[in-house]
Amino acid sequence: MLILGNGIVITLNKDSEIISKGGVVIEGGRILDLGDTSILQKKYPHAIFKNVQGKIIMPGMINTHTHLYSTFARGMDLKTAQLPTKFGEILEKLWWRLDKALGEKDIYYSALYALLDCIKKGTTTIFDHHASSNLIEGSLDILEEAVQQSGIRASLAYEVSDRDGHQKALAGIRENERFIKKIKRNNSGYLNGMIGLHAAFTLQNSTLEKAADLADELETPFHLHIAEGKEDYYDSKTRGYKGVAYRLNQHRILRPGTLAIHGVNLSEEEWEILRDSGSYLIHNPESNMNNAVGALPIQAVLNKGVQVGLGTDGYTADMFESIKVANLLQKHEMKDPQAGGQEIFDLVFHTNREIANKFFDKKLGTLQIGAPADLIVIDYYSPTPINRNNFYFHLLFGITGDRVDTTIVGGKILMEGKEIINLDYKILTQKVQEQAFNFWERF
Repeated sequence: MLILGNGIVITLNKDSEIISKGGVVIEGGRILDLGDTSILQKKYPHAIFKNVQGKIIMPGMINTHTHLYSTFARGMDLKTAQLPTKFGEILEKLWWRLDKALGEKDIYYSALYALLDCIKKGTTTIFDHHASSNLIEGSLDILEEAVQQSGIRASLAYEVSDRDGHQKALAGIRENERFIKKIKRNNSGYLNGMIGLHAAFTLQNSTLEKAADLADELETPFHLHIAEGKEDYYDSKTRGYKGVAYRLNQHRILRPGTLAIHGVNLSEEEWEILRDSGSYLIHNPESNMNNAVGALPIQAVLNKGVQVGLGTDGYTADMFESIKVANLLQKHEMKDPQAGGQEIFDLVFHTNREIANKFFDKKLGTLQIGAPADLIVIDYYSPTPINRNNFYFHLLFGITGDRVDTTIVGGKILMEGKEIINLDYKILTQKVQEQAFNFWERF
């Protein structure tokens, strides 16, 4: 039994309760109790006590879209005379070349580094979308090994695409099927599988139908990009559909629990299709800005009743950073200083939590009795009081992922005092760099 005490406990429960001089009792991987530290110490006198000395204690962050395989792209030479200027060129000259070059060690080390970065930034649950078109079978097992090494929770999916031929698309479907069945047998609570699809414009209708049949059989939704760039829209129009969502809906891809990523170039009518299908639309502000594809109008989408979550698309592991950018982007786009505030809060602390609860434990994303002990301690000493009405503004203006001091998942301490536990971060980083150099030589 462990007590984290003398902190400011941000519960993120239904009452947005804040407990000053508060503590959390952890036992058996779950939260046994929480409240005033002095009371908890008297109630559990034999518990190990860790004094966080006024730091913030809050639930770990949840990222509903990322790409663990993208790590080696950082600082990489594209080896092309003409740099990409359009979204389609970015895919062809960078990402589709990168995923073809990935081997077993590349997948493992790029994933492990990204996962440890999640721990360092306080992200305890992720939804990953993987591609490695020349190593499809078993690729999700390689990611699984890295996830188990890290200790966080992860949903994994292989990105099915016809861009490298129909046989590889079928291999991607089989990899998702194999892995999902394996995960359902094991039922660890730390791993989940979804059916990954790249995007409609790289998928044939026959592939969509096969994937939908598998989803029916496994009762598993999809994780896919939708209308990120205009290429997706134009492709659907060329095929005779009114838009991307119309096409995906006709082929049974949009269904309860599906994670539809980006959605920047969807029409208002397509927002309604997403809403009616029970799919989630996942906003990735930094990635959208970096690729210059546009900005999702969050308020308008929410007004249509669409459930919107927040991801990073592999751009960062820091959800605090993503919150800040999402907030500022809405203000900038709408020319309204009040835009973005409550909306972005709801994306990350309501919808992301709902998504995690659907695929993992029913009480993730909140500190309450019986919830999994997935929590972080943040080294933040505020110049002003923190209360239930203003704590979000402290997250916006005072807290970054680099302030995370301690990360705990399922009651297991993964990082303490900013030091990764059970893995030598410096030695691992050296191995990652060596593998990255090897990868760059082959890219």
